[in-house]
Amino acid sequence: MSDTSKTVKSDSPEPEKSGTATKVGKTEGVVDAQETVAPADDPTAAPVAVVDPRLLVREEGLKGYLTEFKRKVKGGELGSLPVVIGLIVIWTIFQTQNDRFLSADNLSNISYFMSATGMLAIGLVFVLLLGEIDLSVGSVSGLSSTLFAVFAVNHGVNPWLALVLAVITGVAIGSLQGWFFAKVGVPAFVVTLAGFLGWNGLMLWLLGDSGTINIPSETGPVHLLGQSSFFMDQAIIGAYLLAGLAVVLSLVGNFNEQRRRKAAGVPFRPTSEILLRVGALAVAAFLSAAVLNDAAGVSNALVIFLAALVIVDFVLRRTTYGRQVFAVGGGIEAARRAGINVPMVRITVFAISGGFAAIGGMFFAGQTASATLSAGGGNTLMLAIAAAVIGGTSLFGGRGSVWSALLGMLVIQSIQTGLDLLNMNTSIQYMITGGVLLGAVVIDSVSRKSQKAAGRG
Repeated sequence: MSDTSKTVKSDSPEPEKSGTATKVGKTEGVVDAQETVAPADDPTAAPVAVVDPRLLVREEGLKGYLTEFKRKVKGGELGSLPVVIGLIVIWTIFQTQNDRFLSADNLSNISYFMSATGMLAIGLVFVLLLGEIDLSVGSVSGLSSTLFAVFAVNHGVNPWLALVLAVITGVAIGSLQGWFFAKVGVPAFVVTLAGFLGWNGLMLWLLGDSGTINIPSETGPVHLLGQSSFFMDQAIIGAYLLAGLAVVLSLVGNFNEQRRRKAAGVPFRPTSEILLRVGALAVAAFLSAAVLNDAAGVSNALVIFLAALVIVDFVLRRTTYGRQVFAVGGGIEAARRAGINVPMVRITVFAISGGFAAIGGMFFAGQTASATLSAGGGNTLMLAIAAAVIGGTSLFGGRGSVWSALLGMLVIQSIQTGLDLLNMNTSIQYMITGGVLLGAVVIDSVSRKSQKAAGRG
């Protein structure tokens, strides 16, 4: 390789009108990422400073952010923007058609009923990050709620112990399916399709001829997850405490990340931007708390769902295991060469999916105070998958966020609730949800192509 193509440092003064880039000093949020390269067409010319233009965003103020936004859109880095815009459009349309849509009571119902399917969607996010699919989550959720009812009602087991046994069963089922996929080599689609049929059959066998087991809802997990159960027993302060906790956690998390990135010598968010982001979160959190307090408060189911999102988000973004999941989804061979135990990651991902499916089954049991033949059936599986995909998790693996489960469920539950208020037939709901899902996948596909064209796919 010639000396003209090597990267070198230069302390020489800047040549006059030579076209070289000027040195960029450090500013808050931007480190000096300059390196100098001698031009290949003129070996005698002074080295040229090379600066990543993305590091200059915060120096340019609002103009810089607009430029960066345009770059991301052109490069297919849309993030959650499409689903947020879609959610705003959906809410606007339904509110104009029925002024009760954005009422406190209706928003409270949306927040409660999205939690059960949302738990299934959290587990599916892990599987989708691998570029795989789990078709058994609906059946596993139904089987888990049935096992809970059999243990707690038919055999008198302590309800909390019955809950633990049901969740362990879900994890074991997921691990078994993951083993067949990772070790035996059976495609995940086939393994989980077999599970979809087999676990549903086992659920029907356990329910017997009656087809229903009623679960007492006065105490235990079913009472905790019931529609009439609220955080701090409907106390208004409870919702505001949760909002305040969310703001504090966000503030601490952002400043910790800023400190880590400073220490690593990489670009970091300036304090002003952190305060702006946290301020926006505070407005949204306290406004949501006020709206839910106008109804009946924050349901326990919603609190548990949001807590699960925060914990899983930390696992995926801040732990070695989370980085391994993204690495395997991004490229199996590259992950193997990096020393990652790919089979173990795959097995644990399906175990997590099974565990969240079981927890979601308990949420469904809390909604109906029973285990029935329809538990986990119908459109449960399709809605859970749709929620993860609509929210922004890629079907192709390696890209996504657990918060897509929340965004996707907000979209789906809003569509269902809005159409119910308009007395629309269920068939219309399915068609509209299907159209939204197709749109999300198309956006994902176009986004991937744009990133590849920009050299980042």
